[in-house]
Amino acid sequence: MMDGMPSVDSLLGDLDDEQREAVLAPRGPVCVLAGAGTGKTRTITRRIAHLVVGGHVAPGQVLAVTFTARAAGEMRSRLRALGEQAGVPTAAVQAVTFHAAARRQLQYFWPRVVGDTGWQLLDSKFSVVAQAANKAAVKAGTDDVRDLAGEIEWAKASLITPEQYADAVARARRDIPMDAGTVAKVYNNYERLKTHRDGTALLDFDDLLLHTAAAIENDPAVAQEFRDRYRCFVVDEYQDVTPLQQRVLNAWLGQRDDLTVVGDANQTIYSFTGATPKFLLDFSRRFPEATVVRLERDYRSTPEVVSLANRVIAAARGRMAGSKLHLIGQRPPGPKPSFADYPDEVAEAAGVAKKVKELIESGTPASEIAVLYRINAQSEAYEEALTEAGIAFQVRGGEGFFSRQEIRQALIALQRNVDHPHDSLPDLVRILLEPLGLTEEPPAGTKARERWEALAALAALVDDEVAQRPSLDLPTLLGELRQRADSRHPPVVQGVTLASLHAAKGLEWDAVFLVGLADGTMPISHALAHGPDSEAVEEERRLLYVGVTRARVHLTLSWALARAPGGRQSRRPSRFLNGVAPQSSSDAGPARPKRARGAAPRCRVCNGALNSPTAIMLRRCESCPSDIDTELLAELKDWRLRVSQEMKVPAFVVFTDNTLIAIAETLPVDAAALVAIPGIGARKLEQYGPDVLALVKARS
Repeated sequence: MMDGMPSVDSLLGDLDDEQREAVLAPRGPVCVLAGAGTGKTRTITRRIAHLVVGGHVAPGQVLAVTFTARAAGEMRSRLRALGEQAGVPTAAVQAVTFHAAARRQLQYFWPRVVGDTGWQLLDSKFSVVAQAANKAAVKAGTDDVRDLAGEIEWAKASLITPEQYADAVARARRDIPMDAGTVAKVYNNYERLKTHRDGTALLDFDDLLLHTAAAIENDPAVAQEFRDRYRCFVVDEYQDVTPLQQRVLNAWLGQRDDLTVVGDANQTIYSFTGATPKFLLDFSRRFPEATVVRLERDYRSTPEVVSLANRVIAAARGRMAGSKLHLIGQRPPGPKPSFADYPDEVAEAAGVAKKVKELIESGTPASEIAVLYRINAQSEAYEEALTEAGIAFQVRGGEGFFSRQEIRQALIALQRNVDHPHDSLPDLVRILLEPLGLTEEPPAGTKARERWEALAALAALVDDEVAQRPSLDLPTLLGELRQRADSRHPPVVQGVTLASLHAAKGLEWDAVFLVGLADGTMPISHALAHGPDSEAVEEERRLLYVGVTRARVHLTLSWALARAPGGRQSRRPSRFLNGVAPQSSSDAGPARPKRARGAAPRCRVCNGALNSPTAIMLRRCESCPSDIDTELLAELKDWRLRVSQEMKVPAFVVFTDNTLIAIAETLPVDAAALVAIPGIGARKLEQYGPDVLALVKARS
């Protein structure tokens, strides 16, 4: 022990046996497998303090890195607190993000390695990627540029050059925003545009890491000076390291092994950015003498929440499943997690808002409650439900639904066409939203898909309104949409948190509502496209696991059996809830009451009320038997395709699938019968009526 230093015992008194083992592990390679809520930050900061107190390393020789500024700040505050409370001089420890560490090192070593050429950090690569796309003759909108930038970031983080890109995405079966050769060309142009512009090199954040690694790898003097400066390394959230970050870490270490890593492979949810748990999983192979400690005592959540988390992850498959930790709850018992199925998404949002209000009234602060969903577009229903319940909220990691750029653009587009003639309001809305990104199928790019999801949610909202009021016109619809937007609570610090599951990583609340847990949303449909046993689906399971482990006491999991009120209840609970949720749920709340909208259309088969857009279009309940002429439907679709190609418009602009189904079922024999089908007005009757009636007549 160094003179004036506190005793080792003062650092260990409040630690459990496994935490103490990690803290006291000898200097050298240490791998701490730390489950959610197991006190990993306390453990690694105490380990750093122990190494300092024991004289193994000076505080300034420790470099601790993590992935977010928030996590780095938390680590620094813990280290400062140790100094204030226990007299450990840990304030001089460098606790920063990978990029912050690299930037500091590069600023110091650049003149020696490069010379007089200066460099400038490119805070945003958007404009340069846009130029690169233009040079590649790619017509790229805002979201296309963002998706291209994301692909460049993934490639660089994965140590993939433009020449290697096409083969790499094929091997990874990666969803990409456009042809791989085109992306590679844009990537190559981007790298060229950054090189020595006006005597100054432009560096993006990945370049900070690349140049730092290269400087240490290629210059022995630089390597020696750096390694004299830093002798002990700590990496938090090691399951999220990228190949590029691992290359930097390797350069920092050289032939040394004074490294402590902390991670949990079953919280790997960022593989789309290049993060990979393989370095965590292979740690013992690289360092056979490493000390491996498993932290499984969960101090965050009640035993009931912990038990559910264990059951969710128990079904995991693949290599990561072999490393899963079995959490052991340390808190006093609490309420059992509840499961709720609702008839539709509107009812689900209303039911969640009701339960949120009950929690607040019983003493849970609003700021300690979160509603977590898979995609940002799901927030709209919860924003409205919480607004109607008078509950303030904040949207974390994104904007409120009506604040999103694409939704603002959509409302402007609708306003500009308020006098546009139309026979079907849902069709018109889709026609007007198509140039903004509402294609028939969702695009592959992440940002483009997010835009598509938001626009699709707006179109679905219009469908719901028209289903309730078939006579609704565009001016009235616009007025109601703007009223909804204006009524939303502004973001407030003390409100209920609305967030995506990705945005919730690293956070925790007393009460968590996991919503929209239906197959196709959790797991998301584009993960299912890779196959039911794919790694993409397994990452979705881990995402749900992360969501469950955000809850301290109260946890509710819910799903809707249909999207819209009155719609066919064909959805199934998430496959991840098999063997976890009860077979049926009786605690689903009542559907949110709707304003009286007049008599609903009646089913031509059973005479029941029709409430969904599809049922109204077909003039029968979706569950009632169909008497469709399948050959006529095929002929109608062939005719529609020819017409849409001649007109150079999407096929649904001519007639939607549901309109063609309604024609093939009702077999209209004259103009009056044809125009009686919703979605066929005077204009479409004039344009297409003769052709459609001729096709029907030919089948009779």
